[in-house]
Amino acid sequence: MIAGLIPHRYAKALFKFASEHDNAEKVYEEMKCVISAFSSNPSLDKVMSNPYIVEEDKEKLLLSAVGSAPSDDYRRFVRLILEHKRESFAYLMALAYREIYRVRNNISQVKIQTAAQLPEREMNRLKNLVSSKFPDSKLEYTIAVNPDLIGGFVIDVDSARMDASVKGELEQLRQNLLSVN
Repeated sequence: MIAGLIPHRYAKALFKFASEHDNAEKVYEEMKCVISAFSSNPSLDKVMSNPYIVEEDKEKLLLSAVGSAPSDDYRRFVRLILEHKRESFAYLMALAYREIYRVRNNISQVKIQTAAQLPEREMNRLKNLVSSKFPDSKLEYTIAVNPDLIGGFVIDVDSARMDASVKGELEQLRQNLLSVN
């Protein structure tokens, strides 16, 4: 529980601070970069937890994770977590900030999986379908090709799922056959 409490408190404080400086969206984009950096390089988490790596090197890594021009709010945040020896929670803090920002700004995460690459026109039709079902939400899309679907698509919006894949239909048929006496 402590691993979730510390990152959430720091992320909440950063969100409040960045919002007061009208910089919450910029920090949100930076936190998405931090998440991407940690996701694509799992050893980064080990570096942040390593007590033998000097603070200055950890600071450089965290600042470079967001690109060439980190905001002042993000720089201050990095200094704060380093001064309080909380750098091992940097990734979890970024995840918590992203979640806080999304909730406060009514942003839904949409993942569209298709069995094969779709033409842009067809992908736009799927996006329009999602937009019509969630008219009050801002939507952030992730597109992926998953050949295991065999055909069709699966759309996940936060915790809701629409499965129009051949794989999903086959599984439904299997379940129906199992339930027949």
